[in-house]
Amino acid sequence: MTLSITHARTEPQDDQDDVDWLSVWPVSTRPAPHGDLTVAGVALTEIAERFGTPAYVLDEGEVRRRCQEYRRAFPDADVLYAAKAFLCRAMASWVEEECLGLDVCSAGELELAVIAGFPPERIVLHGNAKSPQDLAAALRLGVGRIVVDSAGEIARLAANVPAGARQQVMVRVVPGLAAGSHAALRTGTEDQKFGLSITDGSAQHAVARILEQPRLELVGLHCHLGSQITTVKPYLLAVRRMVGLMARIRDQHGVTLPQLDLGGGHAVAYRPGEDAPDIAALGARIRAELAASCLTASLPEPRLAIEPGRAIVGPAGVALYRVLAVKHTGRHTFVAVDGGMSDNPRPALYGVRYAPRLIGRPATTTTLTATVVGRHCEAGDVIAADVQLPGDTRPGDLIAVPVAGAYHLSMASGYNLVGRPPVVAVLDGRARLLVRRESLADIRNRDVGL
Repeated sequence: MTLSITHARTEPQDDQDDVDWLSVWPVSTRPAPHGDLTVAGVALTEIAERFGTPAYVLDEGEVRRRCQEYRRAFPDADVLYAAKAFLCRAMASWVEEECLGLDVCSAGELELAVIAGFPPERIVLHGNAKSPQDLAAALRLGVGRIVVDSAGEIARLAANVPAGARQQVMVRVVPGLAAGSHAALRTGTEDQKFGLSITDGSAQHAVARILEQPRLELVGLHCHLGSQITTVKPYLLAVRRMVGLMARIRDQHGVTLPQLDLGGGHAVAYRPGEDAPDIAALGARIRAELAASCLTASLPEPRLAIEPGRAIVGPAGVALYRVLAVKHTGRHTFVAVDGGMSDNPRPALYGVRYAPRLIGRPATTTTLTATVVGRHCEAGDVIAADVQLPGDTRPGDLIAVPVAGAYHLSMASGYNLVGRPPVVAVLDGRARLLVRRESLADIRNRDVGL
């Protein structure tokens, strides 16, 4: 990573971001001697020494705390963890033990969860283009619900349900609402790849076709508005539109659907001062709107489902990097680290901004405005632009990046063949390896030769 200098200040790092810098770190984070930090009682420098860098640190207690927060906020709902944010066998086990369901998008995610002992009946399968292997695995393993995302999927799915069985399905509906922090994250609008539109009648047509299939049981509607949504208003509008569609289905087909899935997309703060919804307040407002909308439509309240992913695991993660080089070029200073877009493509994809912090030694009295960059052969390989770091940042220093639990390892690539980082869980003063580092041997063994 690189620092870009625009100006220097004579303030220590701990003073310039003073009281709220810890707001985006796991709750268990504590300052430690010599500029170190501990998470769940484990020093981050110790993790870097034991497991190397780059590395992801995942606070198990923080994951569980956030699962419990959702269960309290949505006490009568199905809370489904969105596995695409991050999945490993330990994560599936934690989620299952906290009584959440699971939302998966592929046969790979599904089979890993089932191998870890996750009950398949508490799993929902998503995907705008499910492969034959995805559908076969879902039916073979007995997933609870499959979300239909296109009209062509209906016949393919029905043809593969065993004779005498019925598969519960939902229809993913496009409610025509724009929500989310970036155009690439908005999935509730018209003319994008997900779901079936209310406006052009595609959703209603899919409902009618499913009701004609004796091997499919339509149990509800699903929508997902996008990601990094900071306010409750889009969810309230989605409730009204979805309940309105459920009322029309009742009137046209005589069917009262018992379930409504509102997806996820709840924002988290990546930097101090950024907005994120209060989950308790979000739950109260959504549940109140659902009750009011159903009363107006003379419908019984369907069982609600939600699918948080990032909001559960994102703030529980910390990425650790080692500084490899510091380069001054004109008005900028670049601090290059030993990871980058192969372990976190999100800044390049969505322009997300982080709050990295130097750890492992006391901060100096001078800070720089800097850009932390990765080691990869792309000009867009930037981890954090225009951030404050100590003026004497140098090779060998450790940089820690909070809110690194979601969409880092799950979106990691093999670019430049550097290998994907390990995941280390921390709890009660102990660290243990969950996912080992991808080695050169792993990369070599996949290549079968000439």
